[in-house]
Amino acid sequence: MQAAAAALTVLSVLCSLDGLCAHPPALNQTQHPNNGNVQNEETEPAQNKNPPHIIFILIDDQGFNDIGYHNPNIKTPTLDKLAAEGVRLENYYVQPICTPSRSQLITGRYQIHTGLQHSIIRPSQPSCLPLHMDTLPERLREAGYTTHMVGKWHLGFYRRACLPTRKGFDSFFGSLTGSVDYYSYGSCDGPGLCGYDLHDDEGVAWGQEGKYSTMLFTQRARKILESHNPRVRPLFLLLSLQAVHTPLQPPKSYIYPYHSMTNVARRKFAAMVSTVDEAVRNVTYDLRKYGYYKNSVIIYSTDNGAQPFTGGSNWPLRGRKGTYWEGGVRGVAFVHSPLLRRRRRVSRALLHITDWFPTLVNLAGGNISQTRGLDGFDVWPTISEGKESPRQEILHNIDPLHKPPDQSMNWHLETEEASVRKSKTPKKKKRKILKQQPKQKSAFKLKTTKKPLVFSHHASKPKPKPKSKPLPSLKHEPKKSKPKPKPKTKTCSQHQPPIPYRLRVKFQFSDARSVAATSKPKSQPQSCLRSTPWQILLKKQNSSRSVLPQAKSKTQIKPQVKSKSRRMLSHYQNMSQPGLPPPQSHPTPQEPVWDTKVQAAIRVRDWKLLTGDPGHGDWVPPQVLPTLPGRWWNLERTFLSSQNSSTNTHIWLFNITADPYERQNLADQRPDVVRQLLARLAYYNQTSVPVYFPPDDPRANPSRHGGAWGPWVEEDEDEEGKYQGVYKKGKSSKKKKKTKCRLCKLKSFFLKLNTGMMSNRI
Repeated sequence: MQAAAAALTVLSVLCSLDGLCAHPPALNQTQHPNNGNVQNEETEPAQNKNPPHIIFILIDDQGFNDIGYHNPNIKTPTLDKLAAEGVRLENYYVQPICTPSRSQLITGRYQIHTGLQHSIIRPSQPSCLPLHMDTLPERLREAGYTTHMVGKWHLGFYRRACLPTRKGFDSFFGSLTGSVDYYSYGSCDGPGLCGYDLHDDEGVAWGQEGKYSTMLFTQRARKILESHNPRVRPLFLLLSLQAVHTPLQPPKSYIYPYHSMTNVARRKFAAMVSTVDEAVRNVTYDLRKYGYYKNSVIIYSTDNGAQPFTGGSNWPLRGRKGTYWEGGVRGVAFVHSPLLRRRRRVSRALLHITDWFPTLVNLAGGNISQTRGLDGFDVWPTISEGKESPRQEILHNIDPLHKPPDQSMNWHLETEEASVRKSKTPKKKKRKILKQQPKQKSAFKLKTTKKPLVFSHHASKPKPKPKSKPLPSLKHEPKKSKPKPKPKTKTCSQHQPPIPYRLRVKFQFSDARSVAATSKPKSQPQSCLRSTPWQILLKKQNSSRSVLPQAKSKTQIKPQVKSKSRRMLSHYQNMSQPGLPPPQSHPTPQEPVWDTKVQAAIRVRDWKLLTGDPGHGDWVPPQVLPTLPGRWWNLERTFLSSQNSSTNTHIWLFNITADPYERQNLADQRPDVVRQLLARLAYYNQTSVPVYFPPDDPRANPSRHGGAWGPWVEEDEDEEGKYQGVYKKGKSSKKKKKTKCRLCKLKSFFLKLNTGMMSNRI
């Protein structure tokens, strides 16, 4: 042993002197701690060479309270297990209705950037995704993926260029419209306008009547998994189930486990959720059977909140499907994958449905730089490793076509002297002034025009990119003392109780002074005129000309654009990302900020702002709607009317972290936050494209196409150029409504009544 050691010592000396020894192998270099960069360079290409299989399961109308890990009364053992072993996304947001959510998933862009701000795409409307815009399956196919879609499309089909197979999917099997019978596959767009809606690629899939759609779609998904070779090419499968959307048609065998539920609609809805759970179990079984599972990412997501009137439940969240309350936009979602670095946890990072586009493309090794104008972020490090989310805000929507009745009070930016004069006015004169105010110009109202302009939906040109200027950033800073505003008006006897606050937030804009927020503002007496504290702050800020950046005065909230005959798409990249240019504006003291009657909603960190009409804001406990709204409805209405007794009826502000159920409207107590978020809405509105909501086309009638829904416009037709902006019903349509006979209405009533009675039978 001593001789061998001596020989090794001599050999090492000779090597060092004469250089006779060879260099160590490259493998040792990668294992050396000082060569960590080399190791990363060698492992990253290995990951790109073997990208994961992506299985995206999209559910229709599943509410926050409609899954087992939120509600043990709902039996979803498969979903509960997958979520428990993966990452539950408890701060994940979608859109309140079908088409907007699906469009943002496929394009990675807000609906204000696709022209789909208003409502859904109905079967008879000549509308679909912009033809020039790239999609998620297209980018994945460029990265080497085989792409398949099974289930509900609901993104327009009036021409063949709108079909899923023309949007990046290698195959499609499912329905094109939004609501289909689960057995007959019939879909209606009004009385007498019904047709068959089940398609295989670009043809009609006749002969499938009697087969339950959830099971039929699952069978097709399993055939795709069986026929595809996971070792040759990665797979992207979008399984977009129709369940649990109406009509409530579960198989009878799934209803029995819920026989104890007294609400028949809730019982059927829960049974349909169980069919979804079984479908996911069968798909995951085949993923393991055919060798996909170890290198797969399974994403489960709903497209919007539930509708309590049809058995769904968003409890304890406020609102329902079609509203911008939390019950309509906070979605159920989880990610399950062996590739997750940190599993078995709950993520409360802020995520949005637009984030899946860049996340999945980057995960697949694709080139995301080819896609411009994305509103989503790559959140895979957030999901997999638990890192902080790059998303700090979400624009839920801006819908200029949806406005509440003209009972709102217009807000005015006035100087301090005007407010003083107003406070000195006698009480009787004050009432007269309040009655005359709605006739004046609103300070928050952006200019609108009645005459629409012609624009094209698909042939669009990009907007010029604004000059570089940093976006406002939100920073947590220490509390700053703020002088108390002295009330100059006569106070009333009633005062609002103080409300606890958890955050101290300071908003900074590039060319405006910062407004610091107090952590626990004290209650202040309201004047008999009910002038809100944030009105007083706006008046003072306006008088000192230290206002925040606002939208340009030429910006208009309208579905048309000036001197533009074609639809626009701006060259913005991640509009909510810091460090990007905001619109340049130099507002005057009387410049408008925002029309609070416009339906809009935005989330910035913990704060959520809603303007206009966000929808019915009710808290609906499960199983309280056997037929019609009962006592609970009046109780919630009374609570709402007493809570929102102030004149600020078109602005709602909530701290979602401290108040996830949206019980405390803080708009009056936090005017500084309101103003910041209104400025963000004005900024986003400058990047929006015109709303495209055309009238129904009679050529879409299925009777003209063999009894089935399908494309009806030729590729060479310029269908979009026919419509003058946005469709609105005229006087002729109102006259037609008046000519309806009473007997027809009576027949329709009894038909609906009979249908409802039959559907409630088990």
